[in-house]
Amino acid sequence: MLPLRLENVSFAIGGRRIIDSVSVEIAGGPRTVILGPNGAGKSVLMRLCHGLFEPTSGAIEWRGAGVNGRPRQQAMVFQRPVMLRRSALGNVLYGMRLAGVARGECDLRARDMLEVVGLAHVTDRPARVLSGGEQQRLALARAWALNPEVLFLDEPTANLDPAATREIETIIGAIHAGGTKIIMTTHNLGQARRLADEILFIHEGRLVERAPVGEFFAGPASAEARSFIKGELPW
Repeated sequence: MLPLRLENVSFAIGGRRIIDSVSVEIAGGPRTVILGPNGAGKSVLMRLCHGLFEPTSGAIEWRGAGVNGRPRQQAMVFQRPVMLRRSALGNVLYGMRLAGVARGECDLRARDMLEVVGLAHVTDRPARVLSGGEQQRLALARAWALNPEVLFLDEPTANLDPAATREIETIIGAIHAGGTKIIMTTHNLGQARRLADEILFIHEGRLVERAPVGEFFAGPASAEARSFIKGELPW
């Protein structure tokens, strides 16, 4: 289904442009991190890519759009995941059944996913009583169980402590190693260094810079990126 192409994509609410004429092509393979300060438009851009928002102008196209009527294999995990009023296992099973996974396959795969993300011990526990880190791991398991070709992650560790963040990053690495394209937003420079292969730097709704992660941090080409890195270093 990749590459994903955006052509002069803009998005406005109440006359205010949140995304401003973004053009970019995102291919398979490398982990793409959309980096930028809070309020830069990262989350809105990701929702546009995933299809949750329609652009005010411009076009968004997937290579595999509409092929044989087959839905695109993509999933998204939000900063604050929505937990259904079901057990941890029930949350994973529900997503798989909606996606049309064969009933006989669902239970085994769901249990395997919970074990892989370290949640086998809470299989029957209500999802909504789990800790924040556990809920985020469950959201990743729910998405990963669908075998997505592309996984969108919107600030997946923004509300977590360092230990929980490390667990989530390990899972993200495993999902990527399994062949899923990762497209992720963050404002955290350390996390971008650890998880990104390429950086899309967003500032005030504009795509200011795109570069391999090493090149970006060694010598950002834009004044906006240099300023952002300098301001975040004390963290």
